[in-house]
Amino acid sequence: MQPSAAPDLAELAHTHARPAHWLATATATAAVVALAGLLQPGPAGATAAPGTAPRPAPAPEATGAAYPLDCAGAPRTVAKRASGDLDGDGNPETVAVVHCEAGSGTPPSGVYVLTRDRTTGAPARVVATLVEPGLRKNVSELDVRDGTVLATLLGYSSPDVPSCCPDEKEQVSWRWQNGAFVRSGETDARRA
Repeated sequence: MQPSAAPDLAELAHTHARPAHWLATATATAAVVALAGLLQPGPAGATAAPGTAPRPAPAPEATGAAYPLDCAGAPRTVAKRASGDLDGDGNPETVAVVHCEAGSGTPPSGVYVLTRDRTTGAPARVVATLVEPGLRKNVSELDVRDGTVLATLLGYSSPDVPSCCPDEKEQVSWRWQNGAFVRSGETDARRA
């Protein structure tokens, strides 16, 4: 076998990686990554790639909204909430079941639709009332599916029925149509 004319690799100084070489490589890599991060557009300047939809805003928070519910100084309670895109604009709304805190009994609930206020940092605002508290209804179930609000309402067949024990039950739904929420459900309340 004939010896190679090329020098032995052990003789080349640059073929041996020293700690200083690795440190320089790591520093250069970190600098490139940091620079790339600084050059990325921020969320306000970012645009969606062609064919992709922008991310929707988060659903409005139910606490802190100004509900049209007179509690005569008593605190309000958000008992249930559900979120989903109700008007087809790509951003979710929140449906909130709210009642006044009561020492005993079952206070009637209001069902409200909230949307995000356009002012940054402003609380959500009520855009629709689906159930007025004056109807003496309670909500046992609430959900939003495929743009429809679904609820189970509990009520009373007469003023003589104690507020602790509703004796009627309705399955109802609301859907946004032609600029308003349209209610559908059982036409006659049935006894629970």
